[in-house]
Amino acid sequence: MPVSRSELEAFFGHLLSPSDYADYGPNGLQIEGTEQIDKIAFAVSATRKSIQQAVDSDADALVVHHGLFWKFHGPRTITGPFARRVTPLIRHGINLLAYHLPLDGHPEIGNAAVLGRWIGLQEQQPFGDHQGMPTGVRGLLRTPVSAARLKERLAAVLEHPVILATPDANQGITSIGIITGGANSDWLLAHRAGLDAYITGEISEHDWHESQEHGLHMFAGGHNATEQLGIQALLEKTREQFGLPCLFIPSENPA
Repeated sequence: MPVSRSELEAFFGHLLSPSDYADYGPNGLQIEGTEQIDKIAFAVSATRKSIQQAVDSDADALVVHHGLFWKFHGPRTITGPFARRVTPLIRHGINLLAYHLPLDGHPEIGNAAVLGRWIGLQEQQPFGDHQGMPTGVRGLLRTPVSAARLKERLAAVLEHPVILATPDANQGITSIGIITGGANSDWLLAHRAGLDAYITGEISEHDWHESQEHGLHMFAGGHNATEQLGIQALLEKTREQFGLPCLFIPSENPA
């Protein structure tokens, strides 16, 4: 049985509370399509490839973590490559819904919360601060693990290479903060909180040096790789709620 667009929006709004976040772009419905939804596609980002796969799959909605509209882009004309993202959605009546920071910081299905559970992080609490709202989680491992071993565990979970900046790869880690994606500078929050380690998606040259010089173990597992988890958890929640066919569209993005 199909679900209405308004029902789907209301479900996501209640679950993710997007209005609580001062985000970098609009959360929720970004492009309006058909009112009745029979099939939903999910992806990390609204790229030309993921949009085309949603079209090819006859999806009525595409739900993503990274949408099409960002404050740092400013006003954009619907021309060139951007038009080749927008036009297929409109032409085929596909609703585009995006949830950025709300899907990072959610305590149950957020990117960080899911990753934390996958690596055995317990006693998870909100972590991070974007204008007063948490964007990740912190927690404890039941048994300390070396930085080198945790790197291996992360690489296996994410199926992606992990960069490790560490003062000592054999040193044991118990307390960890996680903010996925491009939150590389937030290792400072983990350091100030007295945590042993920090996990994110990206790392810069100076972060690699400075984090380990501060005595922190910093892990970067890829922006896309660390942010596949929340959108897949949202897919499962949506399927449980509505019983609709749902599919995940993976990305080949190695970054």
